[in-house]
Amino acid sequence: MSFDIWNRRYTGSKLKLIDWIDELINKNCKGKSFCDIFAGTGIVSFKEIEKFDHIIINDFLYSNNVIYNAFFLQENYDLEKLQNFINNTRKSIENIQDNFFSINYGGKYFSYNDCKIIGNIRNDIEKYKNEFNKKEYCILIASLLYSADKISNTVGHYDAYIKGKEIKDKFIFELIKPYIFENKIIDIYRIDSNKLAEQIKCDIVYIDPPYNSRQYSRFYHILETLTKWDNPKLTGEALKPPGENMSNYCRSSAKNVFDDLISKLNCKYIVVSYNNTYNSKSKSSKNKIEYEDIVKSLQNRGEVDIFSKKHQFFNAGKTDFQDHKEFLFITKVG
Repeated sequence: MSFDIWNRRYTGSKLKLIDWIDELINKNCKGKSFCDIFAGTGIVSFKEIEKFDHIIINDFLYSNNVIYNAFFLQENYDLEKLQNFINNTRKSIENIQDNFFSINYGGKYFSYNDCKIIGNIRNDIEKYKNEFNKKEYCILIASLLYSADKISNTVGHYDAYIKGKEIKDKFIFELIKPYIFENKIIDIYRIDSNKLAEQIKCDIVYIDPPYNSRQYSRFYHILETLTKWDNPKLTGEALKPPGENMSNYCRSSAKNVFDDLISKLNCKYIVVSYNNTYNSKSKSSKNKIEYEDIVKSLQNRGEVDIFSKKHQFFNAGKTDFQDHKEFLFITKVG
């Protein structure tokens, strides 16, 4: 087995900040239940899961939901059966027919031969779906997502592919490392965060929403398509499907949507991650929610402590990130 949950490229990943976030949560919050309501890579959930009896993990991307079920769903799985499936996918490239993946993405996001293999594996997973339980099915798809993402011809997201570069055959289908946790209640959702806030009660809620106009469902459209396997109509140079799962946190209404979420939470502590893009030259990078908006919303719920840490953020060259900081707001709900 090859991939841990953090072994993927993902915009806004908290991997480099997780120890700092974890330390502050441990020092400033108490409780037995924890909700990661914009879970993203799932790294925060993974870090906190040992400390709480009940974990709630949520994200509205199809690919992220499958990944959480693959890693966290408390269901037995047959490793030998999964490994046999992988071994059977290692066919000669000459024996593999063209498929949706190779026809559309070959020579762009991946090599043509790699696309044939990836598409063929996804077809086989669906063909033999009834032979696997839910966790095994999700493990296979998540393993395919991680294996493909590792060799994609991109800067780490799928808003575009890198042009003018020879794309070599590099794909290797490897399994993720699912986790087993004893005596834990783990609830996994794929629902709008503001709607979920109306349904749950939890001691600590961790919030890390998108802050600019870059829609994650568009950034990771290929992983979404590979997960759903619905053969959508693709358009534009980036070969994107019709838009769906478009977040209001990436629109001008973000401030109001955030305030609505904070007001609805039934919890003892609210923990919010925030980074400011400062003097962005790109409109898509400019924050839709400002620092002051967050403070105002949180102060309506209780006493707010603010922590900061210098952090080197991903930068494609269009934004001034001098003295860039990550902020963590911890609110004890009054």
